This record gives sequence, structure tokens and C-alpha cells, in this order.
Amino acid sequence: MKNEKIIISQNGVALITALLVVALATIAAVAMTTRQQLDIRRTANLIHGEQLYMYALGGESLAKHLLSHDKKILAKSIPPLSIPDGKIYFQLEDLQGHFNLNNLVKKGKASPKDIILFKRLLRTLELSPELANVVVDWIDSDMDRLPNGAEDNTYLIGSNKTSYRTSNTLFSSPSEVRLLAGFDNESYLKLLPYISTLPTRTPINVNTAPLEVLMALAEGLNETDATTIIADTDKKPFNTVSDFVRHPALAGLTPYDNLSVESDYFLLTIDLERIQLEQGRILERVRILSSVLHRHSNKFKVIKRSQGGEL
Repeated sequence: MKNEKIIISQNGVALITALLVVALATIAAVAMTTRQQLDIRRTANLIHGEQLYMYALGGESLAKHLLSHDKKILAKSIPPLSIPDGKIYFQLEDLQGHFNLNNLVKKGKASPKDIILFKRLLRTLELSPELANVVVDWIDSDMDRLPNGAEDNTYLIGSNKTSYRTSNTLFSSPSEVRLLAGFDNESYLKLLPYISTLPTRTPINVNTAPLEVLMALAEGLNETDATTIIADTDKKPFNTVSDFVRHPALAGLTPYDNLSVESDYFLLTIDLERIQLEQGRILERVRILSSVLHRHSNKFKVIKRSQGGEL
């Protein structure tokens, strides 16, 4: 009887041990399978991302081709590109229809005529014109504070907040405006559609300037007259700056003199729209690429590129 109990006890231990081994093997197999699935999914995402990036670069090449054949481009509509389970959309924007913040200084010093124009733009947008001097102080080469401006002593604040110095060089991105005294997120977003930060002084293209920028081009140019100019431009773009200056809406006014009817800087944004093939339902739309294109001697160069975010 005693031997039988020992045998039963040993059999029970062996059974429990076998069950533990099976359980551990199952856990290990599940872990390995899960890890393998994650690796497969991660690899697929990387391949998919690279594939989309190649599509985006193809869109860049297409935009360059279109721009090289139309120097007086107003708005090029690039048709969507169909891809498996979605579409890629291209949007081309003329950056010289905006006011270039880097025009506010010339050879490191404040440019009075550009400051006047920028103040008019700020008033049109119902922002304080005093913010113009804050922007100038950020990029001019000296440490002399303009009236209502802001130099280092404004930004070198207490240890409870982030301290920094003025840039004293040109803007590299419109997002830098968020760092400036007097600008909050609301005022930045209100200003953003009408500004650019191009690396050289650039004229404003009167054929592509939006209403608010047009109104800032001359003291006394009201919304009604600026709207008339845009309507006439839609019918027939200006061939020369002289044609613009002679427009009846500008009679008796003195327009800003750094104008153009052509552009050399463009912003290309490329978005992906994923579609559920079975139901035709749009799942998401995401930004793939943003590129700033510069034309020189009818050749294009990408001077800035960002994947997914703003430039």
C-alpha cells in the first residue's frame, strides 16, 4: 500500500511537471508568435511608409515639370494619384503671394517701407500694428530696441520659464513667430496664411496675393476695390506690374513698389487619403510631405522639405 502511494505521488508530480512544461511552452509560443506578428507589422509599415515617400517624391517631380512650363503660374491643379487602397492629393501654393517676413530687414537693418506694409497687413487682420517692430527686432542684426519692440532683455526671463535670445538672423520658418513677444497661438494662426519666410528678399506677386495682402499694398485700398482687382485677375492675370498700377481701383493711390507678376517660390503639400475598398469609406487623411520649391533659370531646387509636419 505504501509503495502504491509513493507511485501515485510520483505520478502526480510528473503530471504537474508536464502540465507546467506545456504551459511554459505555450506561453513561449504565444510570445514568439506575437513578437513575430509585431515584427511583420512593423516591417510592413516601414515598407508602406517608404513607398508613400517615393510617391511623394514623384509628386515633387511632377510639380517641378508643371512649374517649369508656366512662369506666370497662378494655381496649378495636379490631379490626384490613385494608389492601392487610397489616393494621393497634391496642393501647390505660390509663396510670393504672401508677405515675406524676411523683407522687414535689408542688410541687417530695418526696411521702413516693408514695415509700413506689414503694419497695414496687421491692421487688416485686426492685430496690433505694434507687433511689426517686435518681428523686426527678432531678425535685425543689432540689439537696439525699436519702439514697442523686443530684444534680448524681453526674452531672458526668470528661471520659472524658458529663456532665450533674439535670433538676429532671418526667419527659417513661420513657426518661429510663436516665440515672439505679443504673439499667442490665436494671433499666429490668424497671420500664418498671409506670410512666408523665404531666404531672400522677394516681391509680392499681385496675381496670387490674397485679399488681405492686396489691401496692404496701398494705403487707402479698401476691401471692395481689392475684391474688384482679384475678380479682374481671375479673368485675366496682369502681364506687367505697370498694368496692375494702372488699375482703376488704385487711382490716386501709391502702391508698394516691390511687386511682381511672376513667382519663383512655391509650397507643395502632398496628402494621403486612405479608403476602405469594401465600403468606399474614407479612413483617414494624413500629410506625407511638404516641400518649398525654388526656381532659378527655369531649374528647380528643393530648399526645404518636411515629412508630415509644417515647414
